[in-house]
Amino acid sequence: MKIVIDARELRTSTGRYVERLMHYLQEIDHNNKYTVLLTPKDFTGWRPVNPNFTKVVCPYKEFTFAEQLGLLRQINKLKPDLVHFTIVQQPILYRGRVVTTMHDLTTTRFDNPSKNWLAFHFKQMVYRRVNKIVARKSRLIITASEFVKTDIARFAGISPDKITVTYEAADKITAPAASLKNLSGKEFLLYVGRPTPHKNLERLLEAMKILIEKHPGLVLVLAGKTDKNYEKLRSFARKENLTSQVLFTDYVGEGQLRWLYENTAAYVFPSLSEGFGLPGLEAMAHGAPVVASNATCLPEIYGPAAHYFNPLGSDDIVEKINDVLSDPTLRHQLIANGHDRAKKYSWRRMAAQTLEIYHEALKK
Repeated sequence: MKIVIDARELRTSTGRYVERLMHYLQEIDHNNKYTVLLTPKDFTGWRPVNPNFTKVVCPYKEFTFAEQLGLLRQINKLKPDLVHFTIVQQPILYRGRVVTTMHDLTTTRFDNPSKNWLAFHFKQMVYRRVNKIVARKSRLIITASEFVKTDIARFAGISPDKITVTYEAADKITAPAASLKNLSGKEFLLYVGRPTPHKNLERLLEAMKILIEKHPGLVLVLAGKTDKNYEKLRSFARKENLTSQVLFTDYVGEGQLRWLYENTAAYVFPSLSEGFGLPGLEAMAHGAPVVASNATCLPEIYGPAAHYFNPLGSDDIVEKINDVLSDPTLRHQLIANGHDRAKKYSWRRMAAQTLEIYHEALKK
């Protein structure tokens, strides 16, 4: 069968899922023929190792008329038996067999103050509609957690039987650990990722202001590429007199990320909404104790391997982080549980399940 995989998100926040999926599909599937759609900037950086996989440049950006018309023409010319859209954004007029990965519904519910208000809310309104259309027209849907499966079924008014959960996983970083010199010898908390409002980082900064009263040398490390939302957080930290206690790293390389995971006093994940929560699982794989929000899918994914707090209350965030910083027994138990939890997930198994979904969709 001829299968097209939309890999335009290869270098974005969902790119790890797309990259691991294609990596293991190449290992396990030597029967079907695959065409991988890549953006011009990603085209030379990704090379297939299985002769059944070919790559094609796809210049059509998400949320554009070019996506709706140009990508539609491109896919029709390829004449696939099945298309796997790894994101919701896709030509809604395409009528062939489609499997769609729907990561979560966070963007349908939360604002992004770094964007133009009017433009963002118009796109958000369209995005809500697109989610419903895509959920209904796709032959099958993939999600990364049972929480998201239930959420999408309710939101789109479709049967849960149409949705399959394929859990993601966390690989240990193989690059040599590279320390951040300004953190050497310091006790620090860590958050890795985007700073959009649903990540709830302002409350984490509020909690930090209280925590340093008990732990005067404590530092909060916010690791992620600087953008307008991170600049807003930097201003908030200055307003709260936290400049010396909060380190904004900007982008960190693999070796630096490994060192941060391996040396943090605790990985803190205060998010209000997640589809899977991969950074926390990565932290567990590297031996970091995890203190996490009890919202959406996180208790499902982390199980007994995290110490949970109510993300809507700074006091509870403070209490649970302080528990981990002050109780060595709890800390060691979380580290042990985290190692065990991370081992339960497998990218290879995820790819094998996805291949089964392709076969099922091709029969419909």
